[in-house]
Amino acid sequence: MNLSGSIHQFPKEIKMLILVFITTLSIGFFGGISFIGNTTSYSTTGIESNYLGNENDENAEVMKFKKSERDILTLVHNHILSLSVIFFLIALILATTSIKKGLKQFLMIEPFVSLVLTFGGIFLMWKGILWFKYVVLFSGILMCACYATAIILIFHQVIFVKK
Repeated sequence: MNLSGSIHQFPKEIKMLILVFITTLSIGFFGGISFIGNTTSYSTTGIESNYLGNENDENAEVMKFKKSERDILTLVHNHILSLSVIFFLIALILATTSIKKGLKQFLMIEPFVSLVLTFGGIFLMWKGILWFKYVVLFSGILMCACYATAIILIFHQVIFVKK
């Protein structure tokens, strides 16, 4: 089944549903990204202290303790499951656009790779492989960039590209 380019032929009501869905989804997604900024300052040091604690830092403004195994497993489990569904739905919508095939495939697949690297990296960092904080930061940035790019392209395709 070739879905390429068919978003332009969707009824007005379906296009409106897609716009409302991705707008609402993006509010939640970027709200979560804001929370990450609040807890980690978008830095490798912040990532490390958020999951491994900062009890040894006498100058810390907020005291953080190492996450328990239950907490870290719950966080990894919940994020991988929920974000997989989000990225799958965005990929399905993206599949109906007329953007270049290579870019489309990258934006459809890459978030899943970054998802595993980000949350697998958090788990591995928590287990003591501290250099994974760099993988977590890079893959998290790439995952968010792909999401934002996909959303912008979908909006553009629904609003500006005609049949």
